[in-house]
Amino acid sequence: MHAHTHTSLQPSLVRCINTPVLQLKVQIHAKLWQFVVCIFLALGTHFGKVFLLDIQGNVTQKYEIVQVFGLYTREGFHENFDCPIKVVALHPQFSKSNNKQFVTGGNKLLLYERNWLNRWKMSTLHEGEGTITNIKWRANLIAWANNVGVKIYDISSKQRITNVLRDNTTLRPDMYPCSLCWKDNAILIIGWGSSVKICVVKERDPTEMRDLPSRYVEIVSAFETEFFISGLAPLADQLVTLYYVQENSDHMEEEFRARPRLDIIQPLPESCEEISSDALTVRNFQENECRDYKLEHSEGESLFYIISPKDIVVAKERDQDDHVDWLLEKKKYEEALMAAEISFKNVKRHDKIGMAYINHLVEKGDYDTAARKCQKVLGKNMDLWENEVYRFKTIGQLKAISQYLPRGDLRLRPAIYEMILHEFLKTDYEGFATLIREWPGELYNNMTIVQAVTDHLKNDPTNSILLTTLAELYTYDQRYDRALEIYLRLRHKDVYQLIHKHNLFSSIDDKIVLLMDFDKEKAVDMLLDNEDKISKCLCWSFSQYLHKLFKRDHHKGQKYHERQISLYAEYDRPNLLPFLRDSTHCPLEKALEICQQRHFVEETVFLLSRMGNCRRALQMIMEELGDVDKAIEFAKEQDDAELWEDLISYSIDKPPFITGLLNNIGTHVDPILLIHRIKEGMEIPNLRDSLVKILQDYNLQILLREGCKKILVADSLSLLQKMNRTQMRGVRVDEENICESCHVTILPSDTAQPFSVVVFHCRHMFHKECLPSSGTYCNICSAKRRGPGSGILEMKK
Repeated sequence: MHAHTHTSLQPSLVRCINTPVLQLKVQIHAKLWQFVVCIFLALGTHFGKVFLLDIQGNVTQKYEIVQVFGLYTREGFHENFDCPIKVVALHPQFSKSNNKQFVTGGNKLLLYERNWLNRWKMSTLHEGEGTITNIKWRANLIAWANNVGVKIYDISSKQRITNVLRDNTTLRPDMYPCSLCWKDNAILIIGWGSSVKICVVKERDPTEMRDLPSRYVEIVSAFETEFFISGLAPLADQLVTLYYVQENSDHMEEEFRARPRLDIIQPLPESCEEISSDALTVRNFQENECRDYKLEHSEGESLFYIISPKDIVVAKERDQDDHVDWLLEKKKYEEALMAAEISFKNVKRHDKIGMAYINHLVEKGDYDTAARKCQKVLGKNMDLWENEVYRFKTIGQLKAISQYLPRGDLRLRPAIYEMILHEFLKTDYEGFATLIREWPGELYNNMTIVQAVTDHLKNDPTNSILLTTLAELYTYDQRYDRALEIYLRLRHKDVYQLIHKHNLFSSIDDKIVLLMDFDKEKAVDMLLDNEDKISKCLCWSFSQYLHKLFKRDHHKGQKYHERQISLYAEYDRPNLLPFLRDSTHCPLEKALEICQQRHFVEETVFLLSRMGNCRRALQMIMEELGDVDKAIEFAKEQDDAELWEDLISYSIDKPPFITGLLNNIGTHVDPILLIHRIKEGMEIPNLRDSLVKILQDYNLQILLREGCKKILVADSLSLLQKMNRTQMRGVRVDEENICESCHVTILPSDTAQPFSVVVFHCRHMFHKECLPSSGTYCNICSAKRRGPGSGILEMKK
């Protein structure tokens, strides 16, 4: 037997035709079959009797002659025949149509129909080819089988339209009868021996008709099967086949008769694919022949009847409940649960699959999987959840179910969550901390858990996991000051997040040193980003901290220099200007904006001069400070003639400024330029003293120049003498030196012979005969002064 997942049937009710007792034969292949109930069943025996059975298998009526009659009316037909009647087929609309028709098969195929006088008329449709063994009527088409083959007759045109010959003529037709079934009004399925043919009745093209029937038959599929066919029936686009099976025995040489098989196959043009297969257990199957089995089906209810001499098996397509039953029987609980969820509308009798699955997992000891499945199985049923929690507590597996407990809108009683937290607190601090982080604080009584943690800390006061968890519990309880103390004690990274999230800036005035010591950058960022939330005292302390940091190293904390400008301007102005002078990282535009907004003139003047706007800086000194000394000092620092011109122009109508200029300008600008621009009649304070000072400064300059001149002459003479002594020194000449003109060794190989060598102070050496006639200067050095190539030309001359 095979367990396939495709279309499947189940033989279910086996009825004994010898007794009224209903016998059930349960098929082992529980995945593929189910039991069904029929309203009544008509059975014909080998002795020519017909029985009607009820759903319990009791005989309700018995007929000993062949008749056509109504079960619930008095209408009927009765006639004696010359030969035995093998088969009868009624018109498909016999009970609904006024034109009553049926056919009988023996040696002849006879058609009976009621005429307009309400009498039965008989006509012979076919004879002369042996006994007719099977008849199937569908719409206007009658198909029958005899010893030669299968014929199809069209009632509407009163023509026979095809003759499908029997393939294997070696098989006795009475032992291996033909099986016929109509799939629809145009498709006939033929099974004979081990051969299957699928025939399609089609309309003939009128242009090709001539004397031919208006319809013809096309065989669209023909294939051989492994066993002999006892019956066929359609099932959607597949076939249900009843096989007569003979198998070889290991102990006997001849074949023996095995249990019949009910298969579902998928027809192909020249072969078939097996979808499912089941062997049927019927009584006396060892004695049955192929002709002893029949397969009939009821189209409206998709029922299939397997008939044997002693038993009848009724099969029906499986439903989802049967599939779930089979999965549960095989202990495939997860697949059963999934199948029930997918087809929950079609599953009627399985509402406790999930609990069975959980119980199975717990029995196996797979507690983690069992706990995980609780989420899907228990859903929103809080009672079931609590029962499962207590069961997991009983077996010592509370940890397994803890992470799957409801924690959203639906939740259990607080005592349930507290029980689990206490269990973790006893054995697993890290697991306890994880639950506190993951579970919302509303799930349990926070004070109860805080007290439990506090009790544990008495035995282990430095345990960082418990302290961190206690801080989180205090946070849930909005006791942020207690949480802040623990975080600072532990130097925990979340301390800054806690301060910012819960606006605890008013609580950190006395903790700024701890915060800075823990993480200086985060502390500074936090304070700078929240200046409006912290107290002035804390801002001043913070400003002093940054000031000391800057004094220690101008480059440390450079990313805070922009904020430092604001802090100096607000809390420590005396240090602002020195900071601006020393810092190379503060943004000048931002600093200028802050100083201008606060009217800090000195700082603004410095920033303007540093940014290159010296004229505007000088203007601010003269107009806003009115300090000529500062203006003169600024002009001296910049040493710019245009600034001196601006300063003189601004001061020319202001006697106090002129006095200041006369007293200080002498060493930078010619005083005559200033004196010539003074208007006649202008009273200038201390003019005489200023002029005396100018003259004294001039005399001082003359004395300085004369002194410098004497020093310059003495130094020049000393250097000249030194150069002369240097140039008078001898120059070493040896074999390694070469003539710069002919590039030959400067000394001859025979030094006993007279020779002449000229050596210049530049250390260039020449044979005397290699120099030009004058020979008073080095050609190479003079060529460098005159231009490229001139020295060579000079030598050639």
